[in-house]
Amino acid sequence: MSQSTKLLYALALVLLFSGGLLLAKYAPWADQSTANAGYANLGGDFTLNSKDGEVSLEDYRGQVVLMYFGFTSCPDVCPTALSTIAASMRQLTPSLEAQIQPLFVSVDPGRDTLDNLAIYSAYFHPRMLGITGSIEAIDEIVKKYGAYYSHIPLENSALAYTVDHTSRVYLIGTEGQLISTVAHGTSVDELVALLKQHL
Repeated sequence: MSQSTKLLYALALVLLFSGGLLLAKYAPWADQSTANAGYANLGGDFTLNSKDGEVSLEDYRGQVVLMYFGFTSCPDVCPTALSTIAASMRQLTPSLEAQIQPLFVSVDPGRDTLDNLAIYSAYFHPRMLGITGSIEAIDEIVKKYGAYYSHIPLENSALAYTVDHTSRVYLIGTEGQLISTVAHGTSVDELVALLKQHL
């Protein structure tokens, strides 16, 4: 390879790298509405049960909903996610905090009674509402939101089984539309910034 060919090759690599940086900074998919276009076919209304009666997503129109699927016997993933939700809300002003409804949807209705769900959820935040329903109702909402759960048998354990499940926070807008999902491990500051965009 000649010296001039090597120079042209190196220049081409530099231009490709620079172009990639510019795209990352200015690309139209950096826009939040475009970035979340993949959620257009997910989400929707649902009705489950809380200790105090039926709860529908429609009940919270005008508020931002943070929804998480899990179960009260979850050893670490659920407490971490719910703590992040609660800490994010507490970093907001009281007026903004009041515009958020956190929902904890149990995918383990066989063990998670409505009373236990209420106690468990309130431990993280007084506004957090624990809800669940029949397996059929849960399967329907899980499918609507593109989530996942599976009961996994445990040998030689008093729990008998555990639950493998999606660990993402579902951010639902004031009109009931799914805006985004937040990956497990997202920091409190990142979630606060995202919430402020939609409040």
